[in-house]
Amino acid sequence: MTVRLFFATDVHGSEACWRKFINSGKHYEADVLILGGDMTGKAVVPIIDNGGGKYTFHMQDIRHDLEGADVLALQQRAIRDHGYYPAIMTADERDEFSSDPDKLDELFHSQMRRTVEEWVAWADERLAGTGMRCIVCPGNDDRPDIDELLATSSQLELGEGNVIDLPEGYQLASSGWTNLTPWDTPREEDEPLLKARIEGIVAQATVSPERLVLGLHAPPYDTQLDVAPKIDWESLTIQGQDSAHVGSTAVKEVIEQVQPILSLHGHIHESRAAVRIGRTLAINPGSSYVEGTLSGCIIELDGKKKLKRYRLTMG
Repeated sequence: MTVRLFFATDVHGSEACWRKFINSGKHYEADVLILGGDMTGKAVVPIIDNGGGKYTFHMQDIRHDLEGADVLALQQRAIRDHGYYPAIMTADERDEFSSDPDKLDELFHSQMRRTVEEWVAWADERLAGTGMRCIVCPGNDDRPDIDELLATSSQLELGEGNVIDLPEGYQLASSGWTNLTPWDTPREEDEPLLKARIEGIVAQATVSPERLVLGLHAPPYDTQLDVAPKIDWESLTIQGQDSAHVGSTAVKEVIEQVQPILSLHGHIHESRAAVRIGRTLAINPGSSYVEGTLSGCIIELDGKKKLKRYRLTMG
């Protein structure tokens, strides 16, 4: 029997993308949903309470002036859909957070955890009784403590570090860790350690390569899946129009050695593509989370030894 997977990644706190992902199973008639990393957002957006039902906030260098509870609610939803965490505060409180990085980090962390808890509860409600499998693997931008929040779910399965049985005798081996980046993210390490980590996870698999799927957030190095604007590591600025391959040599070596039927990647939003690495089909569906658009991929496995077909999606 054919197994249909729907894979998406890098929603980065966009509530619109999370809801679309959870609803994608029914829409695409998938058997299993897989989220490949970077679930959480990147920043808090302060909404300044000016009194009298008037508010102000800045997002993407644009000032927004609001009046009334209904307008405020709509703008909070828009902020969340863009992948940020809205927080209402006074101007004095904003200044206090701005002058104390530790306190600002605590605010971000609390907003992030609360949002993940809300997402888990919403997914549990939507998926209950549907028979839909949903596997979520955090990525390099996700702090370690979201794993425990995902583990409380009655419907979501935690991918990180695990080998999970899929229908028709397939298995999924997952890790959201990546090679080093300029941003010192929570789950990154140098290539030898990353390779040892991935090999340790793959070693848990009990199926042949023809029935093994890898879910590795980092894309393989020097492929169409890992091309990004070139970044200066000191200034963290883009270097003109230059691009660079920024994926992982460890990931590529593991794929070349193991030759799974399929490997699923993310991390590099601009590199939406599929490539062959030996017998392995490697896919990065990319990410357009800022626009609230969910980039994904449907993959059909024929239940034997072949990948029947795949299709990149966007919606």
